[in-house]
Amino acid sequence: MGAHARPPLLMAAAIAVAALMTAVTVADQSTADNIQPLSTLKLQAAQVAMESAAVIHASPDVLGKNGEDSAWVTVNFTAPAPSAGHWVALFSPADFGMSVGGSASTNAAAGEGRPAAGLPTAPIKYMFANISPSFMSSGSGNMSFLVINQRSDCAFGLFSGGKDNPKLIAVSNKISFANPKAPVFPRLSQGKEWNEMAVTWTSGYNINEAYPFVEWKMKGEESSKRTPAGTLTYTRRQLCGKPANAEGYRDPGFIHTAFLKELWPNREYSYQIGHELPDRTVVWGKPSTFRASPFPGQDSLQRVVVFGDMGLGQRDGTNELAGFQPGAQVTTDRLVKDLPNYDAVFHIGDLSYANGFLAQWDQFTAQVEPVASRVPYMVASGNHERTYHDSGGFYNGNDSRGECGVPAETYFYVPAENRGKFWYAADYGMFRFCVADTEHDWRPGSEQHAFLDRCLASADRKHQPWLVFLAHRPLGYSSNDYYATEGSFSEPMGRTLQGLWQKHRVDLAIYGHVHNYERTCPVYENTCMDGNRDKASYSGTMGGTIHAVVGTGGARLRDYSAGPWPQWSVVRDKSFGYVKLTASDHSSLRVEFIHSDDGAAHDAFNITRDYKDVLACTVDSCAPHTLAN
Repeated sequence: MGAHARPPLLMAAAIAVAALMTAVTVADQSTADNIQPLSTLKLQAAQVAMESAAVIHASPDVLGKNGEDSAWVTVNFTAPAPSAGHWVALFSPADFGMSVGGSASTNAAAGEGRPAAGLPTAPIKYMFANISPSFMSSGSGNMSFLVINQRSDCAFGLFSGGKDNPKLIAVSNKISFANPKAPVFPRLSQGKEWNEMAVTWTSGYNINEAYPFVEWKMKGEESSKRTPAGTLTYTRRQLCGKPANAEGYRDPGFIHTAFLKELWPNREYSYQIGHELPDRTVVWGKPSTFRASPFPGQDSLQRVVVFGDMGLGQRDGTNELAGFQPGAQVTTDRLVKDLPNYDAVFHIGDLSYANGFLAQWDQFTAQVEPVASRVPYMVASGNHERTYHDSGGFYNGNDSRGECGVPAETYFYVPAENRGKFWYAADYGMFRFCVADTEHDWRPGSEQHAFLDRCLASADRKHQPWLVFLAHRPLGYSSNDYYATEGSFSEPMGRTLQGLWQKHRVDLAIYGHVHNYERTCPVYENTCMDGNRDKASYSGTMGGTIHAVVGTGGARLRDYSAGPWPQWSVVRDKSFGYVKLTASDHSSLRVEFIHSDDGAAHDAFNITRDYKDVLACTVDSCAPHTLAN
């Protein structure tokens, strides 16, 4: 059965799943946006309380016999005295039950002080037992989990006591993939040169066990070549705090990156990740294809997707994310369906929302693999990747829950000089993208401000007319309720970059972080610079930068500020979706906001501009000593 085909068991239970989801997730509806639902499980209260009448079994016990990296697993379970507080969870490694701190029956009988209770490792995912229609009446039920290869064996635990007082009453048989170390989930990104593609993937093989490589060739060539890959990983000691280095920690395996160089522009390539074992046999990953980047400035049809704030979907109905990232799977499915119609993706921060529960990074790379294995999947750093107190960032919160950037900076390659400082430039044909890292200082005098000035200034606008600034937090304009309350309509001191945007005539500035869609008129210093602010078409000399907030990848949507709209706010749309930039030539750019549910453009505008219009002076865009000014 295909990895994404829904088994008959789930089809039969579909109506019941829909009916029960609301009841099961009531407690999650008030969960704040920044709280990972797995953290609502009171793991330190967990106890072993095995019940002889409680049984749980998973099948099949061997997965991926034909090389698949994901598989559906059916779980059957029985519990005495069924209640709404029973739940089933997937754990990996499978021996999780051996280290639960307290045993309610054994220690009580012995009359001794119980050892510290607690479950030292969090589940990967879970479902409440009453999602199975028969459970509450019969005490028996079944459900299906979509399990991915995460380098170790797995087992399911059956719990009573709900989230607040979990008691482990039964543990299933072990299940595992035929080769748990196999290379999985390739993800592409542009290299530091325009004609270079980075291929990154995950496996269980350290460099002393097998040599990682990519075998690749251009379409039409008979022979292929092999490019070796470098290998990275991280440990608890590189993480900054809990839960990332405690109950949320999971061995990340090994992350490999190979650089395919001297690619021909716009040519199609096939590739396959692999590991050569000491006996010279090869363990292969899935084959895939990609199209190389156009030459910088090349005149051809070029289409780029931009969004932020996606998170994890829940194709199997596992409900730990219900109400947290309700649109993640919808957006992912739309991106997969629309794959022939765009050439690259920029996911500008808040990627997985793992928030310290590190197994979810594997889950996220599996989710985006159908897209990321085919087109460059460029990422930016968001607060849920990087922000942690006393870790050298611009903000001193705890949004990453101890990750402090380590997983994101390891699982995904970006062409930055220093991957710990997630700012970089990316050229794609007629586009120049300057990607900022809002979790580090961007103000004048900072290292990042100097980089952004260089990045914007070095765009050859006669050949790369479309200059785009990307960042996670809005540094320009957003009428989100929080920013309106602050009275700033952007991050603290965010608009210190307005001088750069205006001097370098930045066409678009696009952000995530705020979970809605909003675009502005061409704006500078709070003023629309193009007359009628409600235009769907802009032409001639650029007066100011158009700002768009697109934190609509899947995380729960947010409201706008109450009261009258700021005069610079043109369009608002509280829907899941992404922005699509289409450059048809050096003078025409179309910008669309695509809804994830129907694939239609619900906002669109055009920019038409010749090179002379880019050169022309506007307010604060030319040096004051020139005669032109």
